[in-house]
Formats: sequence, structure tokens, C-alpha cells
Amino acid sequence: MTYDETLAFLQLREAKINRHDANALAADHTDAGVVHSPIFPHVQGVVNIQRSYRALFTMFPDWHITFDAPIIDGDRAAHPFTARATHAGEFLGVPGTGRKFQIVGAMIYRFEDGLIAEERRIYDFTGLLMQVGVLKGKPGRPGGEGG
Repeated sequence: MTYDETLAFLQLREAKINRHDANALAADHTDAGVVHSPIFPHVQGVVNIQRSYRALFTMFPDWHITFDAPIIDGDRAAHPFTARATHAGEFLGVPGTGRKFQIVGAMIYRFEDGLIAEERRIYDFTGLLMQVGVLKGKPGRPGGEGG
């Protein structure tokens, strides 16, 4: 894909994610495509990728993402994002808490024949877990060192 084709492809993904279109999102991947993420450690194949999107939108039904400008280099791209949602469905065995969260991160893509062959999602998973109440934080010591 050319730079402009990759840019257009990535711009369309934001709308697909925000309308929770699991079918269209999965169709952006090669048949043997792979997704790595903290929530879904290793997902392979279009059908499984589609299931992971459906699960994401069930856990977080108001999931909304905003992308910054991507960094594109040949068949690879990095796409920084901010995602906001409410924990409404079961997540890591924890029933929905109704707690809202915001995370920042990046999606790293490798393309083959105009589709995503590999996607790696990198974000503050610990921060997400703390915001929805799965993990409890220990307050730091004011002005203290170490820890």
C-alpha cells in the first residue's frame, strides 16, 4: 500500500471502532491475521478477531476511540490513540462496575496485501485495571523515595 492508501485505511478504522462494527473491523485483517493485546493476549484468524471485538464491545459498550495522526513507514504503521469507556460487562471475571476509564496507547500494524497481518496494542493495562477497580493501588509516600 502507498502512504496515502495506508493513511486512508487507518482513518476508516476509527469510524468502524466507534460504531462497534466487529464484522468490518475483522475484515481489515488477513485470514491468518494476528492481534496481540493485554486484554486478548493472542488472537489469530478473522473469526477469532471478530469475536474479540464483540467481547470488547460487550465489556465496554460505550467504547470510544480517538486516534492521533499515524506514523507510517512502508508496510508498518503506529497509530496513537485515546480510548474512553465504561466497564459494564464482565471483564477478567469481574462483573461490570459502571466505572469509567480513559487510556492512551498505540496500535502497531504490519500490513500484507492491503490488510492487517499483525496488530499489536500497547497501552497502560495496569492503569485500566486500577480505573475499573480490578486492581487496588497503594498510595505513594508524599515526597518519599523508593517504593
